[in-house]
Amino acid sequence: MFDTDPGKRGAFQQLWQDILRRFKPDPDAKQRLIDTVRDAEEQHVIDPDTVAMVEGALLVSETQVRDIMVPRSEIVFIEEHARPKDFLPVVIDSGHSRFPVFDEKHENVLGILLAKDLLPLLVESAQDFDIGDMMRPVAFVPESKRLNILLREFRERRNHLAVVVDEYGAISGLVTIEDVIEQIVGEIDDEHDLAEEDNIRRHRDERYTVKARTPIAEFNEFFGVDWEDDDYDTIGGLVIDEFGHLPRRGEELQFRGFEFKVLRADRRRIRLLRVIRGAAPLPTAADGDG
Repeated sequence: MFDTDPGKRGAFQQLWQDILRRFKPDPDAKQRLIDTVRDAEEQHVIDPDTVAMVEGALLVSETQVRDIMVPRSEIVFIEEHARPKDFLPVVIDSGHSRFPVFDEKHENVLGILLAKDLLPLLVESAQDFDIGDMMRPVAFVPESKRLNILLREFRERRNHLAVVVDEYGAISGLVTIEDVIEQIVGEIDDEHDLAEEDNIRRHRDERYTVKARTPIAEFNEFFGVDWEDDDYDTIGGLVIDEFGHLPRRGEELQFRGFEFKVLRADRRRIRLLRVIRGAAPLPTAADGDG
């Protein structure tokens, strides 16, 4: 039974309030940590790559799957009733290690095929091949899932790939553990990455990822705008000018009806941008319409 002494109740309430204040989340703590790390870099205590990784690790909690996923239109997949002679050339040409298996209507993912499981088909008869015998379970994640949570799930469940679904359960893309890790350590190139791949990738709801090296002329043509390129050749140069400084990963800018967020950057340049057309004004950013 609780003590009814008013004095004791008041002391307990004061103690409880002190505890709550002590453990109340500090909204500025993350920024102070980033500032401390940057100061350490300036004093040559840690190197720039370490700073970039620390910042990336902090920012994954603010980034959602929809910001980095491969959109549905670009997924390399296998149909459930396809024969090896039909899909093996696609598997070999793509260079991927995992492939979603779609149903006939391309509406559902039934499982995941691993390229290593298909190697015997190159040397053995495929007459008795049954794709269902080789499929692995598939993981589904919502577009809104935060990357730090996804990375933990990848590790706990030992998954390397997840299919992304929208709020209605429809397939909207896929995401890999490599995509998440790249947000922390920077882009990981391998022998299958295309050096001259498209500079602009469309996602859903007027969301895009745009390479900072994209020529302004190409950006204009894609988005149907007419921005001058007299002073800057690339969209990255224009965005840096609007920021007024070299932005770090996670910084955002509202500009001429577009919202730009830096997804990848190092101490010398920005590399990748998330672009949202017709986005609502940012609550803390100045109007960059010029």
